Amino acid sequence: MKFPKVVNAYCPRCNAYTEHTVSIYSHGKRRNLAEGQRRYLRKLKGYGSSRKPKQKRFAKTTKVVVLKLQCRQCGYVIMKPLGRLKKVELTEVR
Repeated sequence: MKFPKVVNAYCPRCNAYTEHTVSIYSHGKRRNLAEGQRRYLRKLKGYGSSRKPKQKRFAKTTKVVVLKLQCRQCGYVIMKPLGRLKKVELTEVR
């Protein structure tokens, strides 16, 4: 799916339709000091292997694509999920 890099969308902070820059959202790095991550790493230690069994059959072949729209005037960010797509391409505006 092709999506423009700049789109006109509603900004709740500006209370108007403004230009937004579009980028594809990607999650950040995992925090090693978070409680759940520390618990997971603690369970991995010792003679046992991994905490949960390795998955053998993968049913899903795509990931949910989320677009990040950032207002050019105030910098407010809107997340817009597109759903499951094989390929997303950001194109220039003509």
